[in-house]
Amino acid sequence: MAQTTTISVDAMGGDHGPTVVIAGCELLAIRRPDVRFLLFGDETAVKAVLAAHPRLAGKADVRHCEVTIAMDEKPSQALRSGRGRSSMWRSVEAVKTGEAAVAVSAGNTGALMAMAKFCLRPMAHVQRPAIAAIWPTLRSESIVLDVGATIGADAQQLVDFAVMGGAMARALFHIDRPSVGLLNIGVEEVKGLEEVRKAGAILRDTPLPTISYGGFVEGDDIGQGKVDVVVTEGFAGNIALKTAEGTAKQIGTYLRAAMGRTLMARIGYIFARSAFARLREKMDPRKLNGGVFLGLNGIVIKSHGGTDAEGFASALDLAYEMARFDLIASIEKDLGLHHRGPNGEADAGHERIT
Repeated sequence: MAQTTTISVDAMGGDHGPTVVIAGCELLAIRRPDVRFLLFGDETAVKAVLAAHPRLAGKADVRHCEVTIAMDEKPSQALRSGRGRSSMWRSVEAVKTGEAAVAVSAGNTGALMAMAKFCLRPMAHVQRPAIAAIWPTLRSESIVLDVGATIGADAQQLVDFAVMGGAMARALFHIDRPSVGLLNIGVEEVKGLEEVRKAGAILRDTPLPTISYGGFVEGDDIGQGKVDVVVTEGFAGNIALKTAEGTAKQIGTYLRAAMGRTLMARIGYIFARSAFARLREKMDPRKLNGGVFLGLNGIVIKSHGGTDAEGFASALDLAYEMARFDLIASIEKDLGLHHRGPNGEADAGHERIT
């Protein structure tokens, strides 16, 4: 019998609450028969929606929570009002206690990160956690981090992001030694911010057994799939992510307008319908929904707040994959090698830069 993977879910998170969350859970339960859910939220509201999804019967336990974190609530306020009581906090806490392997929420990103840091605590050697996103590319897919957890990062933090992103890439892409690049304004070593150049020097000069350093990459290299992991700090990463999402929507709008403008265009669309369907599937943000919080003593996945059931199921599927790979143990091992050296000795090349 396959081992059961338990996912704790903030059932009240996101723009649509239990309606989308529970429908997404049902989709994953169909795809992954060995999954179970702990659903945290208002018991009355959750059970009312759950009744319409009989295929979840026997796979979901409901845990009542009296507090729901609002999407616009400040992280500090959310901690004060929701610690120990909210659906968001208790879904993360279930990972800490070992009841669940991973937590998923579509709620307030800042509040979720604050609660995850406070509850799970950062790993040894990790100064700041990062949010890693999966990025569609011409080659296949890449991982980009940080996309919003850390505004600004020093060289050592960027190197740690590279190591953590490499561990995630091995889990998702089944690559023994993923290639890693640092996002920069040019590929020349003299370009960019000082901390980025310092991080590049560490990655270039220090042999790391778990990743292969691919140098600096520019913004247009992300979509080309030049490397498996793209590393940056959260300010630039979040802007890059939102720009890409906005550009995809813009292109979609242009195409729909062009295809309906004339009779010949509409006829042409009929003949090219299958090609447009493949394009739409490739650009569908729901397929790659879910940001992974890396650097904590537990796995937390952030789903887009406005997604639908299919999108939330994608975030749950990502959570499932991360839990099955035992991502935390892999990151701890990789960070240990990086900070102490492959034979356990202190490595001067890994000393923190001040």
